[in-house]
Amino acid sequence: MHWFWLFLFLAIAFVWMYRGLRVAARALDLPRMENAAPLPDEQCPTVSLLFAARDEQEKLPRALETLRQLDYPGLEIVAVDDRSTDATAAILADAANRDARLRVAEIKKLPPGWLGKPHALQQAFAAATGDWLLFTDADVRFRPDTIRRAMAIVSARDLDHLTLLCDVEMHGFWEKTALTFFGLGFHLANDPQAVSNPRSRAYLGVGAFQLVRRAAYEKSGTHRRLAMEVMDDMKLGKIVKQAGFRSGVGMAGDYVSVRWHAGMGNIIRGVTKNFFASAEFKLGTVALMLLALLSLSIAPFVALGFAHGWVLAAAMFSVAAALLLHGGAAYAMRASPLYALTHPLGAVIFGYMLLRSTVVTLRQGGVVWRDTFYPLDELRKGMV
Repeated sequence: MHWFWLFLFLAIAFVWMYRGLRVAARALDLPRMENAAPLPDEQCPTVSLLFAARDEQEKLPRALETLRQLDYPGLEIVAVDDRSTDATAAILADAANRDARLRVAEIKKLPPGWLGKPHALQQAFAAATGDWLLFTDADVRFRPDTIRRAMAIVSARDLDHLTLLCDVEMHGFWEKTALTFFGLGFHLANDPQAVSNPRSRAYLGVGAFQLVRRAAYEKSGTHRRLAMEVMDDMKLGKIVKQAGFRSGVGMAGDYVSVRWHAGMGNIIRGVTKNFFASAEFKLGTVALMLLALLSLSIAPFVALGFAHGWVLAAAMFSVAAALLLHGGAAYAMRASPLYALTHPLGAVIFGYMLLRSTVVTLRQGGVVWRDTFYPLDELRKGMV
């Protein structure tokens, strides 16, 4: 048994050091918005900024104000009110009166075979005229020269698709504990730098910012291919790359920011539809994810109180590697690196959210998203 634990903790340390440090080092090579000089007017292609809004009256006004301040020639903004029951329609109408670049479409009824958000974005695309399409969310905030800088990255790297890792506004201990752990896991699972390698199968799409060449989007199948895909933002990156186009990831910093969910309770409820979907609705994948959480992020910390000798040393090595990487992720997310000390707690929270998402989805027999129920069988058939 002694040799088992020694081997296990050495293997865990190796995973953290090899995979973690490799991804962290490669992340330093990602293009950063602050280092991209804004494109001059004559080099700016036309862009259509597209987003769907459903019952977003709380966050929408702040986001719309930043859209109104965007400095980009040839920009149009297409907003789709997706069956809202609050003041979203009135807020959009008022914003359109103050910004001639903004046009608003309204959806009264969702047709069969579609999730609400992909359908709304498909309708936004149908109304768009730009050579480039910028898909975003109704609660995302931009700095005025964001699009100029993003287009500079696209031009310099000859990309057809650029997604940006944005700044997530976090408040309080519990939000930072959960989201810094989530940020670490997101980087380790997706390896953003590998996305730009055409020989790699890695892909990425972040709902807050996806800039895609119109021709590439059309040849990839548009959101019609994602009609029943819960992870539509991630899978947009997948279909673009699978179609043979060049995809890349950049670091937005505070050029693109979002208040994802306010409070721990809202974070847990907000990911209910996502986490089981991220496991492709497969119980075996959920079990493997939970086993990875237990092995990598909980067991070494527990062992510190019980192990001794070389086993203790191996566990300490694993813990140190995990803390180093979590601290780096927290710093990159503009939180204190001391949140690394919450690593095992973050893992427990993440595991709970994954289990809850799985149980709720199976118990309901599907997913409730934007007040509409979608059967699990249909969601599985619609996965890309």
